[in-house]
Amino acid sequence: MALHIDDLPGAIRQAKKELRAALPNYREVFAEVEEAISEEARRIAAQRGRGENVIPEIQYADIAGKRVSDAHIALVKARGACVIRGVFPRALVQGWDDDIAAYVERNHLDQRLEHRAEDKYFGQLASSKPQIYGVYWSKPQVLARQSEALTEARTFLNGLWRHESEGRVHFDPSRVPVYADRLRRRPPGSASLGLSAHCDGGSVERWIEGNFRKVYRHVFAGNWRAYDAFDAAHRTDVEEIASPAVCSMFRTFQGWTALTPQGPGDGTLQLVPIANAMVYILLRALQDDVADDDLCGAMPGRALSIRPEFHAPLFEALSSIPKMEAGDTVFWHSDVIHAVEDEHKGAGYSNVMYIASAPACAKNDAYLRRQRPSFLKGESPPDFPADHFETDFIGRATADDLTPLGRSQLGFDL
Repeated sequence: MALHIDDLPGAIRQAKKELRAALPNYREVFAEVEEAISEEARRIAAQRGRGENVIPEIQYADIAGKRVSDAHIALVKARGACVIRGVFPRALVQGWDDDIAAYVERNHLDQRLEHRAEDKYFGQLASSKPQIYGVYWSKPQVLARQSEALTEARTFLNGLWRHESEGRVHFDPSRVPVYADRLRRRPPGSASLGLSAHCDGGSVERWIEGNFRKVYRHVFAGNWRAYDAFDAAHRTDVEEIASPAVCSMFRTFQGWTALTPQGPGDGTLQLVPIANAMVYILLRALQDDVADDDLCGAMPGRALSIRPEFHAPLFEALSSIPKMEAGDTVFWHSDVIHAVEDEHKGAGYSNVMYIASAPACAKNDAYLRRQRPSFLKGESPPDFPADHFETDFIGRATADDLTPLGRSQLGFDL
C-alpha cells in the first residue's frame, strides 16, 4: 500500500512532537551519535587518505566456494557496502555493452528521450540527473538478472540480513526476485551530470509512517547502539509515498554491474560507507535548529537529500568506489548514503546496469505481480516514469529469453 499525507507540514510537526516526547533527552542522545559518527567518518577519511580501500572487496569465487571469512562479513556489515569482483567474465560483459549500444541506436532512443516523462525524483538534488536511460528489457539486462552467478551473489548478500526476528520470518533470502531498473551510459567529458548525496527508499516517511518508526525503534527510543541496520524486522511492512522512481520493493542492497572499466574520476559512484549513518540523519532532524515543520529538507516522493548544512560530518566519509572492471559489481545497503561524481574525466564510456538485491516476501511478491505485465508488454515498470519506450523496440527480450530461474524471478509462478 502507498502512504498518503494530506497536510505534510502538520504531519511533520505532529511526528516531531511525538518523537521528542518519547525521547526527552534527544539533544544529549544526538550529541553522542554525532561524536561517534564523526569519529567513524574521520577514520574512513584517514584510511582513504593513506590510499587504502574503504569499500570492502570480495571475489565472487570466494562466495561460490563459501570462503568469505566472518571478519570480512563483519566489515561489509559495518561499511554497508561491498564490491564483488568477477561476477561475470569480461568478454561476456563487453559483448553485452556492445549489444546495448546497438539496441538503443537501432531503436532511435535518443530521439525518444526528448519526450520522456518528467522524473521529479531527483528534482531537489543539487546536481542534475546522470545519463540514465529508461531501458529495462534489453536482452543483456534480462540475461544478467537471471544469471546463476549474480543470483548466487545476491543470495549471499540477502543472507547478511537477520531475516527472522521477534518471532517472525521477514523474508526468504534464498529467492531473489527481479526489480527491473535502468541503464547508465555516461560518455567521457560529461560534467555536472552527477547526483548529490542522498538515500533512496523513503524520505519523510521514515519519521512519519508507523512501520518505519518500528524499523528505527531503538533509535527513536534513545537506545541507538542497539540499532542493527541488518535487522529486517518491520522493513517489509513499511509504506512509501507513491512517486515515479520511488522504489516500492524491499531491497536488501542497491547495486549495479559494471559494463565498462571505470573508477574514481570517471563519474562513478560515491558512498558514505557507514551502515548506521541513518541514526545520525534521523536524530539530526529532531534538533532545535531545525524548524518544526521541516525534516532537514526532506520532501515527499523524492530522494532523501543529505545536505552539508545539516549533515556535515557525513561528507568527510564520502568516498568514490575503487576501480571497477567489466563484470564487477558493487552493492550498498538500502539505507546507505550515495552520490555520483559530477564530472567524468576518463577516456571511455562509464556504463552500468542497475541490478539490486531483493529477497522474496509478500511486499515484493505484490510488486512482481504489477511488474510482470510491464515485461510482457515492454512497458516501463510500475515504479518508474511511464515512458514506455520499449513497447515497439526491435530486439527486446521476451518470455522466450527466460530460463526457469528467470521466470520465477519475474513472478511467473505467483
